[in-house]
Amino acid sequence: MRVGLYPGTFDPVTLGHMDIIERAARLVDRLVIGVAINRDKSPLFTLEERVGMIESECHDLGVNTGTEIVVHPFENLLIDCARDVGAQVIVRGLRAVADFEYEYQMVGMNRALDSSIETVFLMAEARHQAIASKLVKEIARHGGDVSKFVTPKVDRALRSRLGG
Repeated sequence: MRVGLYPGTFDPVTLGHMDIIERAARLVDRLVIGVAINRDKSPLFTLEERVGMIESECHDLGVNTGTEIVVHPFENLLIDCARDVGAQVIVRGLRAVADFEYEYQMVGMNRALDSSIETVFLMAEARHQAIASKLVKEIARHGGDVSKFVTPKVDRALRSRLGG
């Protein structure tokens, strides 16, 4: 069984994330979406809310792709999380050159920690390359329309949390 791990904070999950999730699900038999607990960030949504959003958004995706999709919160090192869930592959999404520079360093460190786990990069579809959770939250905080960047459920959650 091919197991992939797609990690992130997903605060909130965007259409860019969903694009990567759907495409990654076609590459593996089981896709674990690792929702990071990052104490250095102050997420808008709680861990439980982020997990719930992803579970809701991915509900039908597993059936449509024939892939088991599991949402798994984690707080340890990414490579340890990959081992914990039995992943042979870590899936990372790329939007721009700046993403690549950071990810390049991460791959090197992860390979040094466990060379048996590969990292695969998927480029976001062109229409999703500018989407970043941080920017989506900023637009929503100022009353802007984020419906082009998130699903209707996530849009409602953002408006409910931030007002508007």
